[in-house]
Amino acid sequence: MRAAAGSLEQLIEALRCLPGVGPKSAQRMAYHLLQREPARAAELARALDAALKNIVHCRRCNTFCEQEVCERCASSKRDASQLCVVEMPVDLNMMEQTHAYSGFYYVLMGRLSPLDGIGPKELQLERLFERAADGRVTEVIIATNFTNEGEATAHYLAELFHARGLKVTRIARGLPVGGELEFTDAGTIAQALYERRDY
Repeated sequence: MRAAAGSLEQLIEALRCLPGVGPKSAQRMAYHLLQREPARAAELARALDAALKNIVHCRRCNTFCEQEVCERCASSKRDASQLCVVEMPVDLNMMEQTHAYSGFYYVLMGRLSPLDGIGPKELQLERLFERAADGRVTEVIIATNFTNEGEATAHYLAELFHARGLKVTRIARGLPVGGELEFTDAGTIAQALYERRDY
């Protein structure tokens, strides 16, 4: 009986790692999965296990994929002169939904946030600078979110790209201040991309 209680507590604690899930929500999820959806819970466990074993970071754009280089980076149809820098894979997905951009991407997998202990080293920015210095990139489009951290990240990146002689643009503020790409409609993002400016 003690082991079962321990397993339940571990499940609840594990669910709490999800964004926006507090102790009560995690508890409700755990009870629901165990009582109402045991087959789905097993399917979820298998899918999570497979993802952890098979998904890696693309060596060119740093997004999640199952190959060394993702399909997008392997495409010969994309514009190699443009490199768009976004914070997370969900931001890349939103940019793609606009059908307004045909260049390549680099996903930071976060943003500079000194209060959370995330600096340039944690974001592995050297990989980004190596990617931008491939000889084909002529414009770096910074599409970080318009949050305080996103703005600080954009400013930091722009300074370093300018020092390397690259043209730097920033998506326009068609997005609300404090807004995030993940929660913005595709039309607004497309407008922001079309109206990007030198940074």
